[in-house]
Amino acid sequence: MKRFRVTLLAVCLLLTWLGYSDLQLHFRNKAPQQITVQELEQGRPHREWLHVTGGYQNLLDAINMSGTMEIDAFLVPLRSTPDSRSSTIWFETRDPQIVELLKTYYFKLDNDLQRSQFANKNKDQIYAQRDLIGMTADSMVASNNQTKLEELLQQMKLPVGEHTVFISEGKEPIIYRGYFFAVIGILGILKLVLSFRNKPDTAQPPATGE
Repeated sequence: MKRFRVTLLAVCLLLTWLGYSDLQLHFRNKAPQQITVQELEQGRPHREWLHVTGGYQNLLDAINMSGTMEIDAFLVPLRSTPDSRSSTIWFETRDPQIVELLKTYYFKLDNDLQRSQFANKNKDQIYAQRDLIGMTADSMVASNNQTKLEELLQQMKLPVGEHTVFISEGKEPIIYRGYFFAVIGILGILKLVLSFRNKPDTAQPPATGE
């Protein structure tokens, strides 16, 4: 019984910590911080929820995040100019138009000539200017997500610097989950504390008569 209570206490503490982390994230990010792509490339301090302006996507340098033909997301570089080769900002996108364009480019065309013609025909979309709203990867509950993305770039032999930023397009802070975790965790801790306090004293054996 004691081991069960210790395990339950650990679970309640974990839920409380997760709730606290989510609420802190929300209170730091009441609205997305507007920042230019140039400022972000230079390593300007930023919050987790961002509105990045003035950037240009390069879809031909995008990375298939699944590694198979069952694709639903790409990791795309966001740069300060269309012809820039610096790749310190990457965003994860599930935009259906981008996914379909890249699936066509990589899997439905037969040779380099067709791909070149397709890229030239769709260059306005491939190198389009893009304002981006989303959450940085290091703000997610799954804290190893940033490391996995860095490893993905390293596998592609792409540089990963101290100012590299990963943004998940469309994500935003979830406040209700924080309140839920915090309330459940605190109620569980209180119940355990009360159960310890109300634990009856061990009964004394009755005195035997002479």
